[in-house]
Amino acid sequence: MSSLPVAVEPNRDEHLVAAVEGAGGTIVGLDEARVLVWIGPPAEFPELPDAVEWVALKTAGIEDFLDAGLLDNRRVWTNAAGFYAENVAEHALALLLAGLRQINTAVTRHWDKERIDTSVRSLHGSTVAIIGAGGIGASLGPRLKACGARVVAVNRSGRDVPGADEVRRSSELDSVWSSVDHVVLAAPSTAKTRHMINAETLAALPSHAWVVNIARGPLVDEEALYRALVDGEIAGAALDVTDPEPPAEDHPLWSLPNVIITPHVANPASGLTREMAPWLAENVRRFAAGEELISVVTPGRDY
Repeated sequence: MSSLPVAVEPNRDEHLVAAVEGAGGTIVGLDEARVLVWIGPPAEFPELPDAVEWVALKTAGIEDFLDAGLLDNRRVWTNAAGFYAENVAEHALALLLAGLRQINTAVTRHWDKERIDTSVRSLHGSTVAIIGAGGIGASLGPRLKACGARVVAVNRSGRDVPGADEVRRSSELDSVWSSVDHVVLAAPSTAKTRHMINAETLAALPSHAWVVNIARGPLVDEEALYRALVDGEIAGAALDVTDPEPPAEDHPLWSLPNVIITPHVANPASGLTREMAPWLAENVRRFAAGEELISVVTPGRDY
């Protein structure tokens, strides 16, 4: 049997090439390929030959590809949902701990012990909701548990999540906000999740709550977030993603001492293809064997 012809475009990244070849595939040009591994932006996406049966994207979020009208029903499309969960979960935990332990304030205010000491809270004994608990939730849950937190996982189906003490369906979100101490957003960006953190949900959270967003910027109504932070409705926010990115230099969130903003580095670009490689290898093996692929994009859904 001939090996599976795979194109890795727009450049033949060493990690992905090694993954394809290690799984028994052969690297070819796009005009000869049955599979396209696309690691470029939507704006550079090529016209696909009819022979391409599967397109593998390196990003978990595919809204830009959807907005560009690139996804079709003629072939299988996969994204990278879950591929980078370990990195992102680690960053989410770091952001939450930095806020609760007031590390962000300490590094800018030097030895301001009296002010910082009164604001420090412990993750131990608190309840943390992971909203959109898929692969990231499965990685973050045990990390939170190791710190002594109770974990409430929220997903569409209500399926079990490793490390979660409780799982609730997304349809039950209204009852979640007031029953937890802190929130980590890990949901995809869709019409339904847009501004899920808004004036109403912020008011329902306890005043000591921290909101961590390592998912997508549009999940948070940033104007409502700013007002809630200034008015003391919640204790703080840690954002690795914003809407837009980056925030304007004069954006009022920059000025707040109870806000941590990192520049979308929960999953650093320098390691994307290295992290993706083993997942791609497994999918190449599955495709060649006629088995179901990992992280297939479901038609009619935004992720």
